[in-house]
Amino acid sequence: MSAAKKALPGRGVSSIQIFRQGPQFTQRRTFSQSPTCRSAARDGEVESARKYCMDLVRKYDRSSYVLSTFIPPQSQSFYLALQALNISLSMIPDTTSSHTIGLMRLQFWRDTISRTLSGSPPKEPVAIFLGAAIEDLRARTTQHSGQAARLSKGWFLRMINARERSLTNTPYTTIAELESYAENTYSTLLYLTLSSLPLTSLTVDHVASHVGKAAGIAAVLRGLPLVAFPPPPNHHTNQTAALGGQGTQQQGAITLPLDVMAQAGVKEEDIFRQGAAAPGLKDAVFAVATRANDHLITARQMLKNLRAGQDVGHEFEHEGEEGHEYAAAPSQQHTSEKNQGQSPYELQLKEVERGFGVLMPAIPTQMWLDKLEKVDFDIFNTNLLRSDWKLPWKAYLAHRSQSF
Repeated sequence: MSAAKKALPGRGVSSIQIFRQGPQFTQRRTFSQSPTCRSAARDGEVESARKYCMDLVRKYDRSSYVLSTFIPPQSQSFYLALQALNISLSMIPDTTSSHTIGLMRLQFWRDTISRTLSGSPPKEPVAIFLGAAIEDLRARTTQHSGQAARLSKGWFLRMINARERSLTNTPYTTIAELESYAENTYSTLLYLTLSSLPLTSLTVDHVASHVGKAAGIAAVLRGLPLVAFPPPPNHHTNQTAALGGQGTQQQGAITLPLDVMAQAGVKEEDIFRQGAAAPGLKDAVFAVATRANDHLITARQMLKNLRAGQDVGHEFEHEGEEGHEYAAAPSQQHTSEKNQGQSPYELQLKEVERGFGVLMPAIPTQMWLDKLEKVDFDIFNTNLLRSDWKLPWKAYLAHRSQSF
């Protein structure tokens, strides 16, 4: 088709010129891509992008690939595209030769997100697949409720901006700063996935915030050995992209919060010299891991309170921020009409159960933290880098019981 188009410049798409010759017609047609051909080409492009994203997630983030099974079918494409975006962002430090080029790559993704959300994604596999998933989401929700689902551009940009730290591996000043990083990356991934169901719920976002913070803190811990003693340039491992999210640099760095290190009496130079035997290192790792575990305990307690007909127990600290406005959507108003007579806590519990598949990262996070405890918080123990073959079974049981 493209060759014919070049041979006949200036013709309109599928244009037909008809010249009358007495009682008969002679038709001169200019061949170009018909709407059917264009649709087939686009479908092929999207399918190719889907395969690229699935392969990326399968290779670099095995846990997320396994957990995709528990995402509602209508949102699985969006979920996989989002995970592929997260991996692409985490790989920037490994695939760029300088800090400046890394910043340029991040700016590319900012521009890409803007174009994708406006309906014109660039010819990049992750952008193509994400754009197709967003288009499907908007069409689906418009047909169902008359109003397209809203995706917060600010959440996408927050994820990208948070990755600037990984270009230099700047230490976290405090553990609260580490929590903020986890909120801006892993919790935000969960918020965006919930938006694709679509599900707009203060309670579910609140639980997702704690689960994401736990996952993000554990991610930084898991990536610490690879950042402190980086492999050769451009060498990327499943563990780095999947959970660490921290770029490996020729110059090693310690990304434990400085306030925790000071309290435990551990020094950066001791870690470089002695590794796992550095005085105070296990205490510092224990303190950070405890904070991640506390977030999982809090999320579980919130579910327990709701099932007991009680309030979740504390306010959502991010309520009112961009993306966390909770005016009921038309579809949710319809749902609330059907559930009249139920208590607010019963309705909140139903919302959590509806979005439970998105909260499943709590499972591999808890499994890794348990493994860390078994090796006495030796962050350099190689067992911590191994995938856990029990994840599919434990995830299935957790989803079936709606508990983590």
